[in-house]
Amino acid sequence: MKTTFSYDHYYKYSEIKNNLEYFEKTYPHLCKTEVNCVTAEGRNQYVVILTNQNTGDPLAKPGWYLDGNIHAGEVTSSMAAMHTIDYLLTNYDTDPEIRKILDTMTIYVIPRVTPDGAETYLTTPYTLRSANRDYLPEEGGIKEEDLDGDDVIRMMRIPTPYGAWKKDPKNPDSMVLRDPSDTEGDFYDIFPEGIMEEYDGDENLKTKKASWGLDFNRNFPFGWFPDARQSGAGKYPLSNPETKAIVDFVLAHPNIGGAAIGHTSGGIILYPPGTRKSTSAPSNDIKVLKAIAKMGQEELGYLPMNIFDSFMTDQDNYDSGALDDWFYQSQGIPAYTMEFWDLATKAGVPMDWGMDRTADQDKSIERFNACMKWVKENAPQYYSPWTEYDHPYFGKVELGGFNYKFTHQNPPEHLLNTECENDTRFNIRFIKAMPKLVIESLSKKEVSENIYEITAVVGNRGYLPTNLTEEAINLKVDKPVIVAIEGGKLLSGKAEEKAGNLAGYAYTQTGVFFYGNIATRAAAKAKKKITWLVQADKATTITVKASQEKAGTDTKTIIL
Repeated sequence: MKTTFSYDHYYKYSEIKNNLEYFEKTYPHLCKTEVNCVTAEGRNQYVVILTNQNTGDPLAKPGWYLDGNIHAGEVTSSMAAMHTIDYLLTNYDTDPEIRKILDTMTIYVIPRVTPDGAETYLTTPYTLRSANRDYLPEEGGIKEEDLDGDDVIRMMRIPTPYGAWKKDPKNPDSMVLRDPSDTEGDFYDIFPEGIMEEYDGDENLKTKKASWGLDFNRNFPFGWFPDARQSGAGKYPLSNPETKAIVDFVLAHPNIGGAAIGHTSGGIILYPPGTRKSTSAPSNDIKVLKAIAKMGQEELGYLPMNIFDSFMTDQDNYDSGALDDWFYQSQGIPAYTMEFWDLATKAGVPMDWGMDRTADQDKSIERFNACMKWVKENAPQYYSPWTEYDHPYFGKVELGGFNYKFTHQNPPEHLLNTECENDTRFNIRFIKAMPKLVIESLSKKEVSENIYEITAVVGNRGYLPTNLTEEAINLKVDKPVIVAIEGGKLLSGKAEEKAGNLAGYAYTQTGVFFYGNIATRAAAKAKKKITWLVQADKATTITVKASQEKAGTDTKTIIL
């Protein structure tokens, strides 16, 4: 795919900033960059607005939302978002499909939600969930540190007769659990590479709780619970400026009709609802959500699944407060979480997302060791064998393993571009599923001298209905199509008629019927006819305008 910049490494903040400035300068009529918020360390959370500003008000066009890097270490998602921006702008002049998208729609992209957190992730040995801000810190335990100066925090195995681990007899580089009869031999505890902070208590070791524990994807308003229920949730919903800025932006841009939210990893496409079973959602919504997710599966090779049914291991104390659920379950907007990159499948031991993932620890260890082997063979620059180290507290220990950041959480750089390209292909297909309002026809009929019957047929040519989902109707956040008329004196009808919701072709009833024929049983209710009586002189111009915040605007005129 043709792009202006390369996607073979992970961008630090300065490179994102410079590339966005280039796009805005090079394509001033197509690209506008706004500062959505300024972080604690003075970096900008950027929003990129992509549309042909010469073809109408961006808010009057159907809108679509994309983001990346809600979690600091999930930098593949910000690269995928930057790739989509790049591809749309670079190919506008040469690709009719891209030109039509930017002429008729508005694309909103927040490529890096947490620039402070991502910068820490990319420039230090540390990992973190969302932001490098202390949150409910606790003292004591083994604190992650890069002891040997290789800029990576790996595993640390500590010899101890109390350890739960032993070397794999078949491969001493791998570790397996002791079985109940293992009473003789060399045993180990395995902790992150780090230093020991003293703490009150017994001699049993523990990993120190991360001080940077904020989780932005537990801080959104729908289904928020306090930290006692879900770690990292924050003091209250939207207590983080980065998350508040997203919600404020979406609410200020009511044309947004779909959302793709970037995360890593796992190689899955998650669709809502995430706080209740999918059978509790409107069946037409689930049908539509699955159909769009299937396009993602075709482009990315990822398995689509409902968040609650298949992804939540605990359906009583489930994780919530996530952005995708806020989009769908409070705003009625179809939203997807893209979990990029799937090392386990590359290693030949894919996750079984439908099973109880906490039940089979042996399978998880087998998967981990297979991933380690894959890294050693395919990304050896990110692998280190067990190496002895003289620890100031524990004495002789061994450090080793892979660089988690660019093997498990994100792909090695030589595989990054493929992830980005596949996601851009899906994004384009998702964008094209938005509702599209048109005035199919506008006609006149003179019923008596200077009295005219004006008839407009308004339609939705998009896949999604103008209300987007039935959930939006249930939430009472759907807005009707408004059809307005100007010119002459109105004798019957209203100057602004409410045409209600117009279905998209997603709602067309199709199937294979008797004798095996395929057929349309009933077309979607995607059109509405509206009639007025107008008194006007000949040669008067009548203007009809149809508008709906998710489906856009269309205007037609007729001369009497």
